[in-house]
Amino acid sequence: MGPRRLRGMARKEPAADAANPGRLKQIALTYKMTRKADKKIGLVLAAVGIVTFGVFLAIGFLIGHPIYLGILGLLLAFLASAIVFGRRAERAAFGQMEGQPGAAAAVLDNIGRGWTTTPAVAMNRNQDVVHRAVGKAGIVLVAEGNPNRVKSLLAAEKKKMNRIVADVPVHDLVVGTGEGQVELKKLRTTMLKLPRVLTGPQVTATNDRLRALGDLMSNMPLPKGPMPKGMRMPRGGGPKAR
Repeated sequence: MGPRRLRGMARKEPAADAANPGRLKQIALTYKMTRKADKKIGLVLAAVGIVTFGVFLAIGFLIGHPIYLGILGLLLAFLASAIVFGRRAERAAFGQMEGQPGAAAAVLDNIGRGWTTTPAVAMNRNQDVVHRAVGKAGIVLVAEGNPNRVKSLLAAEKKKMNRIVADVPVHDLVVGTGEGQVELKKLRTTMLKLPRVLTGPQVTATNDRLRALGDLMSNMPLPKGPMPKGMRMPRGGGPKAR
């Protein structure tokens, strides 16, 4: 083994060692944040792990292979606890985000591949806001804020989308817990369940048209003197591609 390879391995090993404490620290931080909203998280995880391990160990004694089933049960106990922890941590995170400005944008930002999101395409002085996502389901406008005030924002943005991309379906969702609204924790699932009606090239073409509109608006010269009543400041930057 040559000296170059030894030096390369030496560089990789410290990097791997440094990554492990980082992961453990992140898990510990997530647990602390989850425990603030879910006081029983420790008892639940312990119960899941013990029950899973106990069931497999009991089966092992019944069939005469306690060691083999015990090891398998221990591994599955860790797996089951990790799955339960992940779900309860996600639920706690959504609970803390519920009602916070920009919460819907954070969910859209992590919706997954195949979607292009643009936060705050429309906003009023009360911080009611409309975000836009483009995918194979078409254009999805997601509003958060006062349900009565966001109706006019959604209607105006939907009318603009229908004028620019008339051949693309436009869906509108309001995030909230009221009737006809979508809970924040169900937003991603709701969007992924929308029927896929566009092909990949059609999604790209739609994004290009919307991006061109955004560039056009951002390059518009502002009039001198006081801003005309009702005119909104152009928003810089195109949509955030994923």
